[in-house]
Amino acid sequence: MGIFFYFAMTMALYAGITLLHPGTVLDGLWSLNSGAHRELLPFRKPAGMFFVLLAAVAATTGIGWFRHRVWAWRLAVLGICAQVFGDCANLIRGDLLRGGAGLLIGGALLLYLLSSNIRQNFNPAGEVGAPADQKAAH
Repeated sequence: MGIFFYFAMTMALYAGITLLHPGTVLDGLWSLNSGAHRELLPFRKPAGMFFVLLAAVAATTGIGWFRHRVWAWRLAVLGICAQVFGDCANLIRGDLLRGGAGLLIGGALLLYLLSSNIRQNFNPAGEVGAPADQKAAH
């Protein structure tokens, strides 16, 4: 999951930079999702700033994930919930392939994140060392 957050950071930063500074050689990657690029261009500055902020949140979450912080786990759950909500919206709009595939993948990730095996590996902010439930036992 931590690597996923760094990938998300890279993609969000790319989107933010190319929206804030359009017309460069970097715009070529938007050919993979030209519809989204076309829809975002009228909102270049606010959308670009949003993506830069999203990149910062993803990077911070990645750091917290690797340090086993509860707040990072919570942000991960929130992020996947937002993705699942977006996939449901895609299904309602009639985009069955993207919405369906996203819902299956997002749902599986959400089940993974909510499993007790994953959840028990995260410490409250500031605690260093063993997970919180193991510290209480000592």
